[in-house]
Amino acid sequence: MTGRPTVDGSVRPGWEAVRDAFAHGQAHDPGHAQLAVHHRGLLVVDLWSTGTAATGLQGTARRPFGPDSVGVLMSVSKALVAVCAHLLSERGVLDLNAPVARYWPEFAAAGKADTTVADLLAHRAGLPAFTAAPEGTSLPGLLDGGARVRALAAMEPVWQPGSAYLYHALTYGHLIGEVVRRVTGTSIGRLFAHRVAGPLDLDLWIGLPAGEEHRFVPQTSGPPPGAERIAAAVSSLGLATDHPLATALRASAAELARVTKALGGTEGRSAEIPAAGGIGNARSLSRLYAALIGRVDGVRLLSRRTLDLARTPHTDHLPQPAPLHRFDGPDRSRFGLGFELPRPGEPLLGDGSFGHAGAGGRLGMAHPESGLAVGYVCTEMSWEPSAGPDPRWMPWTAAVREAAGIPATA
Repeated sequence: MTGRPTVDGSVRPGWEAVRDAFAHGQAHDPGHAQLAVHHRGLLVVDLWSTGTAATGLQGTARRPFGPDSVGVLMSVSKALVAVCAHLLSERGVLDLNAPVARYWPEFAAAGKADTTVADLLAHRAGLPAFTAAPEGTSLPGLLDGGARVRALAAMEPVWQPGSAYLYHALTYGHLIGEVVRRVTGTSIGRLFAHRVAGPLDLDLWIGLPAGEEHRFVPQTSGPPPGAERIAAAVSSLGLATDHPLATALRASAAELARVTKALGGTEGRSAEIPAAGGIGNARSLSRLYAALIGRVDGVRLLSRRTLDLARTPHTDHLPQPAPLHRFDGPDRSRFGLGFELPRPGEPLLGDGSFGHAGAGGRLGMAHPESGLAVGYVCTEMSWEPSAGPDPRWMPWTAAVREAAGIPATA
């Protein structure tokens, strides 16, 4: 790396410390990044950092970067999917406590008849990977949404649905997406565009339109971990090689690498990969969260009642599936219905906040009590596992909480 990232943009009076903190967090990041903050519906921070990386994923030539550039969101996309489910629930056309099979009858196969929509949203369904998808090891299979949905319907859960939880890294999007399609007759990407992005004029998509490709800035990435490294990591958990959970964890890690590669091409970006393939920028991500907790230019997406349901803990009472339950501790992941919740050492915006992070450091979140909403989008994709929150976040999350008057101990 040569030189240091350049930070541009604007902040409203009283939020100047966030600019300095953002610059500090990006000081050693060779990639680009955007940070946007809304406070009580107003955009108060709109910053971007131009890094020094010369190429993008798969050697794509560098493109200009600015506030209107858009990039890969990875698992931040899961929040976009969750918003659609909650919108349908609020309108009375989707019961989150109902069995998935009420809307998707084929899903009842292989012991899943009692699995609820809430189980899908809270990562309790026992389907953490596409282990039964025959085409899942090739790019055509990855982008064949119909084949993936049929595989999930036929698949046997790795654990009894509702009895434990474990992150559904990629299956989450197809599971919720198919329920949405069965209820509305339209895809999750089209529904999001019509019901969410359109009314708020957001630069957020699940499936990037061809006309927006010129704004896309690729992520930079080193080589993903190989099969041997993935297998060794899974083995270190004490799982037998042929244990169904070991198979699922290996498949999930390998598929993340395939998805990341697919998003380096126009075909992958235009496809609807709901759990990880969202495309957008920080300003729109922050605006989305602001409209979840209050009005933005007259638009509010969810009622307070629905929002409180979405951020209520739905996994705190559950273990991880055996034998991973022995690793359970106070710092484990926590989920509401479709959103990540704060945990020790990773407070997001404090008690009551909710949001979703994505591989490589992307982040969207909100804190209803203080009126804060935040979007952070970056292009540097690291494959190294993190023992805690992304170090780039820490300076500016603290500065944002202080500017909004949230106590440091929250």
